[in-house]
Amino acid sequence: MSDLPATTPAPAAKASVVEIFLAFLIIGSTSFGGAVPYLREHLVERRKWLDDKSFVELLSISQSLPGLNATNMAILVGDRLGGVRGAVAGVVGMCLPGAIIMFVAGALYREHGDKAWATAALKGVAAASVGLILSTVVQLSEKSLNGRFDFLFVAATVIAVNAFHVSVPVALIGLGALAILWHRPKKGA
Repeated sequence: MSDLPATTPAPAAKASVVEIFLAFLIIGSTSFGGAVPYLREHLVERRKWLDDKSFVELLSISQSLPGLNATNMAILVGDRLGGVRGAVAGVVGMCLPGAIIMFVAGALYREHGDKAWATAALKGVAAASVGLILSTVVQLSEKSLNGRFDFLFVAATVIAVNAFHVSVPVALIGLGALAILWHRPKKGA
């Protein structure tokens, strides 16, 4: 037997397939440039389907899997709330607005992509996207990073990927394993 006290996870929230679809349809329709801030706002703050800890855990899984983070989150959250049907509703709701918008944007870009106003618009959207991502990083770090060693793991990951061009999966596995070892429960705790 383990010396650690048994913990039971908090019961997961439940939602209907229609509620899941509509929530992710709204997120997918309004999350220009990066869905993570909108996902957190809708899933944690507005609907209270997840707490911050669960959100960060699911986001970590989503980021370490291939594919888009928002799509992966829609599947994971949909499954948690409504099983397989919830996962399907989440991913369809999340992807449908983007698919329609990208189809229209692609057609417009094909016709007008060489114009100066199109390039300026894309640069403006890119700057706003970086701002949204930075905002989310600040919000999540306040709730997830507890000690100075957590910040060292973050810095080591950024340096490994950006300065040494280590692939993201290798950095996540390597530094993630070190962080897990660092945070493992100590004997007698």
